[in-house]
Amino acid sequence: MLLRALFAFYWMSQIDGCLGVIMKRSLLVAAAVSVFCAPAIWAFDLSVSVEGGDDDLIKSVRAATLLRDLRNRDENSAQDILGAARADYARVVSALYENGFYGAEVSIKLDGAEAASIPAAVAPPQISKVQITVNPGPSFVLGQADISPIAPKTDALIGFETGALASLSSIRTATEQTIEGWRARGHAKADVARQSITARHNEGVLDVAIVIDKGPYLTFGDLSLSSASAVRAERIRAIAGLPTGAGFDPIEVELVTTRLRRAGAFDTIALVEADDANDDDSLDFALQVNDRAPRRFGFGAELSSQAGAELSTFWLHRNLFGGAERLRLGARVSGIGDTGSGEDYALSAEYNRPATFNEDTDFFANGALEALDTVTVKVDRFALEAGIRRYATPKRTYTFGLGLERASTIDARGSETYTLLTVPLSVTFDYRDEKLDPRDGYFADVGLTPYLGLDDTTDGARFSFDGRAYKTVGSERPVTFALRAQIGALIGPSIGEAPADFLYTSGGGGTVRGQDFQSLGVPVGGGSTAETGGKSFLGLSAEARFRATDTLGVVGLIDTGTISEESTAGSKGESHSGAGIGLRYDTGIGPIRVDFAVPLDRPRPTSDFQIYIGIGQSF
Repeated sequence: MLLRALFAFYWMSQIDGCLGVIMKRSLLVAAAVSVFCAPAIWAFDLSVSVEGGDDDLIKSVRAATLLRDLRNRDENSAQDILGAARADYARVVSALYENGFYGAEVSIKLDGAEAASIPAAVAPPQISKVQITVNPGPSFVLGQADISPIAPKTDALIGFETGALASLSSIRTATEQTIEGWRARGHAKADVARQSITARHNEGVLDVAIVIDKGPYLTFGDLSLSSASAVRAERIRAIAGLPTGAGFDPIEVELVTTRLRRAGAFDTIALVEADDANDDDSLDFALQVNDRAPRRFGFGAELSSQAGAELSTFWLHRNLFGGAERLRLGARVSGIGDTGSGEDYALSAEYNRPATFNEDTDFFANGALEALDTVTVKVDRFALEAGIRRYATPKRTYTFGLGLERASTIDARGSETYTLLTVPLSVTFDYRDEKLDPRDGYFADVGLTPYLGLDDTTDGARFSFDGRAYKTVGSERPVTFALRAQIGALIGPSIGEAPADFLYTSGGGGTVRGQDFQSLGVPVGGGSTAETGGKSFLGLSAEARFRATDTLGVVGLIDTGTISEESTAGSKGESHSGAGIGLRYDTGIGPIRVDFAVPLDRPRPTSDFQIYIGIGQSF
């Protein structure tokens, strides 16, 4: 049986009422027959041919079929195959419309019999061969291509113009783009008022005329809560920040869900605009949220062949006082089995209250207690910090804080105790497509922490920069190129006056893989072979990440680092480098990372190789 494409399209769009009921009953009968009567078939042959079609069109037709999916299953019944074949007439026609073919003929035969002629409830006992044959006919181009009215500053309707391929997707996209143009200018209920689509088969031309009803200019109305939550209603509204009274803007609607998601207390968020505007041309919204589990416990582990193992754990409460306040308590032990230094211990507490001063400003307070035994310095530190975090956009964040830090240090220069008042400032740009396994985009974090010595410590400031860029090429076996630049600089005091733990070293995971952990510093001098940290650090890293399968990847890597006695990173210093290969296994929530690296030079004695194991990409 041959079905004319336009007839099929009309049939798909008009089916309703009694015909729909009849079809539903037929499907129920077919399902019953398939359960009790249909024998199992282990496999069937499937062929798809498109007369005069190129590879892309054949792929599009094949991808649209349910039969293709059944063919990949181990076991099917004849009723399954018949049902899929009858449904595939419309699916194939739809795929042809997407490619601009509006006069196609479609045939689907099961062992030589047209599927449409076989009663839905009477499947043959066995089906071994399925043939899909398509005569697409000529491709259509757009004749009349008119959508009106179009809102000012709406982007050009690419692909919707006289002479362009009359693909259904281009018509749909142009319509949606026009409606979104009006919504962006406050007309939230803009919609299609009427449309005329006419096919001139003899000429291969499709005429399209669509009229948009922009509707009235609307403002934001009230936000109602349609679900129960452990977070107080007034706090949910404060976090959401719906700008009641302001002109409607789709960007603001998206920001509401972004803020609620960022708070971390909700598992699912649904913001629905009312079907109709109010008499005062305001538009109300209904919000439904499902709470996440309020408490969470987790742990992590990393391993380096030279720096040893690191174990960490945390306990998290997402709704401490009923206002989506978050408290995170953490503990970490690192340097377990470290051959170059001792073990490090750290306890931390982090508190965050979203929407404290306004919907895009959080309050935070952090505390840390550490006992560190690194290659160049031993540190006992207690630190407190409080401040605000301002989300200028979903991808740009500023922080401002005040901190108090007291520490005792021992290094090659001797021992000291200091107390500092700090003013940490930072800005973060995060345009990565993913955080744990980025493929494209960039990330940059810039920090400046001026500090004031409350005893004899010289005043100064620390500058930091961490920039990363990602670019993926290819589709079948994509390759991601990743670059990273790190800068750290101490401004003000000399090396002899600076707090020992404010100085910089290089080597190991996080800086230069292949080199021993913190192996590169600055000689103390005076005939001593001991080293301390430098006043600045410059690190550069590059990776080529090859995806071998859907879950397995291979990485080539190279790192270099420079430690300088000057505050200008990269000047008057010594450098070292490392290179290697790595494996990545994608777990679905982030890759497991295994890297093997060797030193490319040896300005200091170092091991022949290093192995690093962790979760997530190295950067």
